[in-house]
Amino acid sequence: MTNQPALPELRVGVVGTGQRAGLAVLAERPGSARVVSCADPSERGRADARTLFGPDARIHDRYEDMLTDDLDAVFVLTPDDLHTAPALYFLEAGVAVFVEKPLAVSLDDCDRVLAAAARTGTRLYVGHNLRHLPVLRTMRRLVDEGAIGTVRAVWCRHFVGHGGDYYFKDWHAERSRTTGLLLQKGAHDLDVIHWLAGGYARTVTALGDLAVYGTGPHRRTRPQGSERVQDWFDEGVWPPSALRDLNPVIDVEDISMVLTRLDNGVLTSYQQCHFTPDYWRNYTVIGDEGRIENLGDGVEGDAPSIKVWNRRRSGYRAEADLTLAPTEAADGSHGGADQALVDEFLRFVAHGGATETSPVAAREAVATGIAATTSLRSGGTPVEVPALDAHLVDYFARHQPGSRGPGPTRWERLIGDGQ
Repeated sequence: MTNQPALPELRVGVVGTGQRAGLAVLAERPGSARVVSCADPSERGRADARTLFGPDARIHDRYEDMLTDDLDAVFVLTPDDLHTAPALYFLEAGVAVFVEKPLAVSLDDCDRVLAAAARTGTRLYVGHNLRHLPVLRTMRRLVDEGAIGTVRAVWCRHFVGHGGDYYFKDWHAERSRTTGLLLQKGAHDLDVIHWLAGGYARTVTALGDLAVYGTGPHRRTRPQGSERVQDWFDEGVWPPSALRDLNPVIDVEDISMVLTRLDNGVLTSYQQCHFTPDYWRNYTVIGDEGRIENLGDGVEGDAPSIKVWNRRRSGYRAEADLTLAPTEAADGSHGGADQALVDEFLRFVAHGGATETSPVAAREAVATGIAATTSLRSGGTPVEVPALDAHLVDYFARHQPGSRGPGPTRWERLIGDGQ
C-alpha cells in the first residue's frame, strides 16, 4: 500500500482588508492554506494587511494586480456595493471566490455573478455564516427529524441593539451603498428563514420607517476616511438619541417588518429593529405538530437554549416539553460560525462537493430583501420575487458539477506531479 501524496498548500488572496478581514485570518493554516496576497485601496487597509498576514504576503493597491501572485482562492471582503467587480474578475480568471454576504446589492449583479460562475466553471461560495451557527443548526436538525411535524410558519425577531453604531455612522446608512438594511443586515436572517422553512419567498409585503436616527442632529461633518466601527463603538452610550457622529446621509430604515409567502406555501415574518437595548435574534418555527424557539443565539457569547413544545395543548408554560443547548461547539467569532464557514470554503476549494451555504440561496435572500424594501417604500404594496433562471438553479443544486478546482495552472499541475 502506497501513501497518498499530501495536497499542496492553498494560496489564498484577500480583497478588502477592513472590518471583515478577520475571516481570512481564520484561513491561515501552515501546510494547508496560507494568505499570500492582499489588495486594499486605503493605506490603513494595506497596513492592516501587513499586520494580519505578515511580511511575506504581497500587498497591492488594486485587486487586478493580485493575479501575478498565483492564487488558488480569494476572499472578497469589500463593502457590499463593491462585491461584484472583483468577484467577476476572479471567476473569469479561474480563481475560486468567497464573497462575503450579501452577495450583491442588486439582483442583476447577483445573477451576473452566478451566471459567470456557471459559465466559467469556477467555484463560487457566499459567506452566509449563520448556517453554521450552532443554535440554528440544532433547530434545523429538529425540523429535519420531524419534531414539530410539517413546517407551516417561520418567524424571526432581530433586536439589533448596536444598530446605531454598526449601521448609522458610515456607508451602511446610505441607500446608494446598501439598497437598505433589509438587504444588508436582513440577508442573514432571510437566508435562515428560507433554510428553516425549506423554500424561497415569492410574494413579499413590508412596512418600515426611519423612526429614530433620521431625526438625530448629531451628524458627522468631517469625511469618514478610513475609520471603522471599532474606532467609535461605545456600548455605554444610551439611549440611541445620545449617539454622536452619525453619517451625514441617513436614508435607510431603522425599523422594518416583512411578511412573505414561500414557494412551498410556508408563511414567514421578519422584524428588524436597530434601536433596541438588547442584541440577538429570536426564531420561532411552527409546524402542524408543535413549535421550536430559541432564547439567546450565541453570537455575542451568550449560552442559548432551544425549546420545543410538541406534546400537548396548554396555556403559557415556561417549561417546554424539550429544552436543549446547541449540540455543536460554539467557540470563536459568531459562536464559532465564522471558523466553520472558512473551513467549509477551503474544503470546497480543494475538493468541491456539497456545502451548507448556497449561492442560489444567497441570491434569493438578496431578492427577498430588495422586494421587501420596494414594498415598504411603496406603502406595503405586495411585490413578487423573480425566479432565477432554471439552468442556474439546476447547476448549483448539483453543487457546481464540473467546476474546476483552484488554478488549473498551478493546482492541477501540482496534483498531477504528485507534489
